Amino acid sequence: MKNILVLCTGNSCRSQIAHAYLKYFSFKKANIYSAGIEKHGVNPRAIAIMQEDGIDISEQSSNLVEEYLDIEFDFVITVCDHAKEVCPEIASNQSVRFHQNFRDPSKVRGNTQKIYDAFEETRNQIKDYCRSFVKHNL
Repeated sequence: MKNILVLCTGNSCRSQIAHAYLKYFSFKKANIYSAGIEKHGVNPRAIAIMQEDGIDISEQSSNLVEEYLDIEFDFVITVCDHAKEVCPEIASNQSVRFHQNFRDPSKVRGNTQKIYDAFEETRNQIKDYCRSFVKHNL
């Protein structure tokens, strides 16, 4: 079974969403982990937008990458540019690395609709990416 780490800055939105979709699409073909360079907690809006797609991430936890240093990862997927810059210092050299920068919806400011649209757009992009990743790599 493959080990996959999804890494972003705060492990609150993008990596949490990717964690859930990779788990869903891989269906027991991989162990999925997500972590951050920092730990910001799972964003309530990420929980809500995933619930709309029928996936409950309310029990997922926000973790620091240091919590997984003893795991050999087959794949490390960075979902933000900051994590990509820091990743080579913390991930196993044996891991195959993938990078896709997704817009951070938690940084969007404006009215409720604008924020919702940002979370929905990011969720849909991550969903498509994860579906393709599993199809081509697992």
